[in-house]
Amino acid sequence: MILRSDETVDVDVPGGGTMRMHLFRPAIEGRFPGVLLFSEIYQVTAPIRRLAAMLAGNGHVVAVPEVYHEYEPAGTVLGYDTVGTDRGNALKITKPVAAFDADATAAIGALAAHPACNGRVATFGVCLGGHLALRAAFDPRVAAAACFYPTDVHSGTLGEGRSDDTLARLAELRAEAMLVWGRQDPHVPLAGRATIRARLEEVGAPYEWHEWNAQHAFLRDEGPRYDPALFLQAMALTLAFFRRTLA
Repeated sequence: MILRSDETVDVDVPGGGTMRMHLFRPAIEGRFPGVLLFSEIYQVTAPIRRLAAMLAGNGHVVAVPEVYHEYEPAGTVLGYDTVGTDRGNALKITKPVAAFDADATAAIGALAAHPACNGRVATFGVCLGGHLALRAAFDPRVAAAACFYPTDVHSGTLGEGRSDDTLARLAELRAEAMLVWGRQDPHVPLAGRATIRARLEEVGAPYEWHEWNAQHAFLRDEGPRYDPALFLQAMALTLAFFRRTLA
């Protein structure tokens, strides 16, 4: 589908100011399932925009929030370099977990209420965003969560104080989760993945699990870790997952 990808919506977050969301949606008239896409620590970069366009072009309204809106001016994109990485990693442990959750609650409401959305909502995320997509799925309005190499879940080190409760709260998960990992990802080693999967089994959470021979950020279509073949496989997997869970 041809897209509209030049729209933004400013969403009021209780206690958190205004959060900008970037919208990508089919240009044709109609109502489509919504996907709330959480980015890496760099916010809405060119690779994230292309990823959102891929999902939108397959029949979704995709909203990408700026995850560090309290700390950076609207429209800020951090670079894929040392300065950008240091800033993104610092903000990841500066922002309170409750603030990440408040953002998700507001974003889900805004996306579900958009005139082009049919009210069905899933989440999608990569890296930091994979973790945020999983946490957002604790909201009963979310039907499914596609989480690619989510960081800090196994260690519980997201947010201010490096102390999140995502593992503990997996018992609340009612949305189906799809978790995808790279075996060569140093951020989530084998033991970390085992911890997450054991907890999902312990609480009887609905999930599917995929591990590939890939590095961290293998979906990002810039840089040496990009795997184009796995990108296509991942998108096919994700679109099938959303067709089933958002029907």
